[in-house]
Amino acid sequence: MLYAILCYHDEDIVSSWSKAEDEAVLAKRERVQQEFVANGKMGPAIRLMPTSAATTLRVSGGEQLVLDGPFAETKEQLLGFYIVDCDSLDEVVEFGKRLKEGEACTFEIRPLSIFKEGVLPEKVKVAS
Repeated sequence: MLYAILCYHDEDIVSSWSKAEDEAVLAKRERVQQEFVANGKMGPAIRLMPTSAATTLRVSGGEQLVLDGPFAETKEQLLGFYIVDCDSLDEVVEFGKRLKEGEACTFEIRPLSIFKEGVLPEKVKVAS
């Protein structure tokens, strides 16, 4: 079963980290991910650009609106996510616990249902 592990944190806190602090968090997570990579269970790990780069599409009065920024004002923002293939909810929960060990972020785990396969080039361009 495919699961998404959604990572939420206060964007202001994360953006205030030094490069060394940010790299330390990612390196720790990378060590945890290696077991899943080796077992063919690790899908993409996605880091979202800041909410200031977001565009929201809404409908108001039957008209489609294109708005700058996220739709909701929240204390924590969705900063990224992992896609993993696990045999059970227990397995993905244990993986998530290991990923966030020692961190103040919040992880939300959701089962995925692919309703249409996509086609992506081998290398996807990353926004910078």
